Amino acid sequence: MLHAARWCIGLFAVCFALMVQAEDFEVVKRAAENGDAEAQYNLGVMYIARGITQNGTEAVKWFRKAAEQGHAAARFSLGLMYDEGYGVAESDAEAVKWSRKAAERGSAEGQVILGTLYSRGLDVEQDDAEAAKWYRKAAEQGHAAAQYYVGWAYDKGRGVVKDDAEAVKWYRKAAEQGNKNAQAALEAMEKKQKP
Repeated sequence: MLHAARWCIGLFAVCFALMVQAEDFEVVKRAAENGDAEAQYNLGVMYIARGITQNGTEAVKWFRKAAEQGHAAARFSLGLMYDEGYGVAESDAEAVKWSRKAAERGSAEGQVILGTLYSRGLDVEQDDAEAAKWYRKAAEQGHAAAQYYVGWAYDKGRGVVKDDAEAVKWYRKAAEQGNKNAQAALEAMEKKQKP
């Protein structure tokens, strides 16, 4: 799937670990054991963080508990764990399944991952229209990379009808958030439109 996506959860885990004290771990663990989905997700993150007792199997266990309660970030994280085979046997089918569940639950990151899978035909049948659909959902939530991908889809006519005005609109949204690819694409489109 997208092995590079793991850095998202890894970065969050490192930042989270820096803020967590040992007593916080026990408080979160008690809440997780009592069925709190947010605490279950946070406990999963703690188990993959540097500085806390690392245990991929425990991370998967807690991500799964939260994911089964509908927690979108836990679903996304569980998909990444299956993708990497970290704490669980690597499984493309499970990675796609949990990424899809995260995307369907509204996770912008899950939607971008799913869009990329469809765009590239990774672990699913390649489908530009399906890719554009998932990118658009994330873009509408303000996800800069997704906004770039939607702009690109309209620019190239991939999965949508080619529409330069829509391409510029989405490239601009992404560029305003600092997306370098969108800035370059917007500049190229503006040069192309000048006589």
